[in-house]
Order: sequence, then C-alpha cells, then structure tokens
Amino acid sequence: MATQGKANVDEKEEWIPKTELGRKVKNGEITSIEQIYQQDKAILEPEIIDTLLPDLKDEILDIKMVQRTTDSGRKGRFRVVAAVGNKDGYVGVGIGKATEIRSAIGRAIRNAKKNIIHIRRGCGSWECGCGENHSIPFKVSAKYGSTSIELMPAPKGTGLVAGRTAKKVLELAGVRDAWSKSRGHTSTRFNFAFATLKALEKTRRKRFERVKEL
Repeated sequence: MATQGKANVDEKEEWIPKTELGRKVKNGEITSIEQIYQQDKAILEPEIIDTLLPDLKDEILDIKMVQRTTDSGRKGRFRVVAAVGNKDGYVGVGIGKATEIRSAIGRAIRNAKKNIIHIRRGCGSWECGCGENHSIPFKVSAKYGSTSIELMPAPKGTGLVAGRTAKKVLELAGVRDAWSKSRGHTSTRFNFAFATLKALEKTRRKRFERVKEL
C-alpha cells in the first residue's frame, strides 16, 4: 500500500525546530545527512529528513488492529508498519499506533524517517562484475525478534528474490537485485522489516570497520 511519497498525512504546518540539530538544518548550517552521520547525532525530528531528503517515497507494509485490556475494558488501536526511502541508498522503517488509522499511519511514517539509514550498494556478485550499484557489495545478515534474514548479492537482472516485506524495503533502498534467505516468523512484518533494515545497515558498518583496521 503506497502513499506515493506523501509523507505527512496531516496538513503541513510551519516547522519550528525543537532540537539544536533541527535549528542547524533549518538555518542551512547542515545541508546533508552525511554531516549528521559524521557528528554522530540522533535524528529526533522527521522534518530534518523532509528538508534534506525531499524526494522520499513511503510504503505501508502492514496495518493491524491490536487490543489491550484496561480497567474500563478492552481498547483497540491500529498498529501500522511503514517504510520510507528515496530509492538511492536511503531507507527507514517505523511503527505507529493510534486509535485512528490516519494518525497511526502518520506516526509510522514519522518514526520511519527518524530511523533512516544510508546503505552501501554495489555489484558483489562474482557472476556479474558490472561495477554498477544495482545490488549489495557483500553478504549481510541480521536478526530482529524471532525473524532473521540473510541478503546476498545477485547478478544484474535477477530482481529481488525475497519476501514481500523485505522486497519493499530493498526497493525503497535502491537495491534492484538480491537473493535472500529468511528464518523464523516471517509473517510478523514488523520484525521482518526491521531485520532487513539491520542487515542493510551492515553494508555501511563493514566498510567503516575495514577503514578503521587499516
């Protein structure tokens, strides 16, 4: 369920930054997400991402009604899992809960923006070797909750051989070809989406680790 990049469900209001990082972004002192990564700053305001990555697309991965028991009885809320990305190396996943589905979707997308990461792409398949950024540079794996996933480079033209949830996250990240293996409760889309995100994050971390070793 795509929302065609309309990241803010409610009407937009003028952004008044609440953090120092937000003020620097709005004032033009910070002009790229890479600057934020270099300073190791946490992104607490989704408007920061709206400013630095205005071409984000979003995708609703899952919508469920969940219930909790209170003193006054059972109360139901919507739980939404969303992903955002610019199909060029940036991707994020988030969850939102609210009594109204509109609010739950908005919160999920906002949280996905705050969880956004930059991944490293490449052509890591020995069968291809084209040198283009159509796949991932090497095999990565991760686990979240009861779900684990392994992502492997694939030759150009293979497509995304992955489950629906992982496929959507990979597409938003800009990965066009990849093989995958998954284990555990893959039907739990929240866990599956975050496992995929954590695996993709390792494509960047491994590069930094190699540079540090040198």
